[in-house]
Amino acid sequence: MRDLVIGDIHGGLRALEQVLERAQVSPEDRLIFLGDYVDGWSDAVETVNYLMELKTTHNCVLIRGNHDVLCADWLRTGNDNPLWEQHGGMATMASYRKWGEEIQAQHLTFYDQLEDYFLKDDEYLFLHAGFTNLKGVDHEYQSFNFYWDRTLWEMARALNPALDRGDPGYPPRLKNYKEIYIGHTPVTRMGESTPQQAGNVWNIDTGAAFKGPLTALDIGTKEYWQSDAVHTLYPEEDGRN
Repeated sequence: MRDLVIGDIHGGLRALEQVLERAQVSPEDRLIFLGDYVDGWSDAVETVNYLMELKTTHNCVLIRGNHDVLCADWLRTGNDNPLWEQHGGMATMASYRKWGEEIQAQHLTFYDQLEDYFLKDDEYLFLHAGFTNLKGVDHEYQSFNFYWDRTLWEMARALNPALDRGDPGYPPRLKNYKEIYIGHTPVTRMGESTPQQAGNVWNIDTGAAFKGPLTALDIGTKEYWQSDAVHTLYPEEDGRN
């Protein structure tokens, strides 16, 4: 069995189908999705529908992203959120308006059942963004950090590469886990389009919402598979560009 971690999809269903095909995913694999299933490309509803169906045939771990929280809030309240709308929400709203209220109720259940994080063997942590408590995720005071925090990745990137996990100067937050897998902050901001490691943190958000590909990575071997640049799969759309 492989553990495959998949980065932020942002409504790019065509990219998701492509990367799962390229990784030759089977029901024996465990698929760990890092969140942000919507906001960007036009297939928001279709992406969630696909994931709901996939979960019935495959071992899927579905983690909560900040864009999923924003979408669920809109579905639940109908309140305007101009900032969300500017960052992919408009495409998601348009997608839902093509469907009836019944699908919205089903999707609210989907969003409510997402997990804040997944911990494998107490050593491998998967979450959308980060955490702040020095003792680890079980001690976090505010759950929104799991899908909003960027300081974990910023700290990992600033880490002296000469330090290892056993060094007294290694950040206490990072010492809690052998490996940490996140999305949330696109590595395209660093000029990269492949998974990036800093310390013991792996960032799998390769910019699918913008001009990057969607990525699936085998945590055991670190082999990875990527879709085409997602904007090429939606040539008549802007995504979040």
